[in-house]
Amino acid sequence: MLEAGIAASSISWSLVRDRVAEFTTVVSYDRAGFGWSRIPPCRPTALAAAQELARLLESLEVEPPFIMAGHSFGGLIVRVFQQNFPARVAGLVLVDPVSRAEWVHASPQRKRMLARGVTLSRRGAFLARFGVVKFALKLLLSGSHVIPRLVARASAGRGAGVTERLTGEVRKLPRELWPVAAAHWSEARCFEAMAESLEKLPVSVRQIQEGQSLGDLPVIVLSAGSASAVALKEHEHDARLSSRGEHIVIQGAGHWMQLDAPEAVVAAIRRAGGF
Repeated sequence: MLEAGIAASSISWSLVRDRVAEFTTVVSYDRAGFGWSRIPPCRPTALAAAQELARLLESLEVEPPFIMAGHSFGGLIVRVFQQNFPARVAGLVLVDPVSRAEWVHASPQRKRMLARGVTLSRRGAFLARFGVVKFALKLLLSGSHVIPRLVARASAGRGAGVTERLTGEVRKLPRELWPVAAAHWSEARCFEAMAESLEKLPVSVRQIQEGQSLGDLPVIVLSAGSASAVALKEHEHDARLSSRGEHIVIQGAGHWMQLDAPEAVVAAIRRAGGF
């Protein structure tokens, strides 16, 4: 079961999904508001997403238990899923999971960063409604940089680099998926869903039952080589919650590890599931 990050859809798992499908059944989906899923009825938290995921899996009649792989914010969701439905989980693979310590007691700087992220997401939704995001992404993916950069600076102020960073991640996907990812981020509701998720991030990180033993559950925590010292310490701690826990730092990989080092993620899923 593949769970995407706070600003991603199931497409972000494409380099991992097809390879995992060679040795087991894979389920990936778009959370409410992302990809082509409908807007959620309430502000999403990790717990709400985990409960929705449980209902989805039941409706699909997929037989548990599952190896749950979660990237970034998705790591929170699969942890909360395991807390609430332990019998349905056979192992966890946490792909550079979001650092709870950085948000539970957020510093003023972190709070400003989060507020800015929400503001930029709302602004992205506004621009998407008028086709600006679609226009800029189309030009960026075709190789043009000057006009999209001017558009971004004129419309997003200090957030001008967001579109280019987003496009940089999209370019790591198979080329045939570029238009699909661009279409996803041309939808205003995806930006709105991201803003809602960001606003609820401090609530979501508190939904983890800190220090709760994971027994002998296979747990593999993958950290990006660029992860902060705080995140690395937390990732090591989480791995030690299980007698079968592992913490692996993937040097050279950024936060979007499933795009930078998909082979490492596939290997972790294979090992966690004993495939």
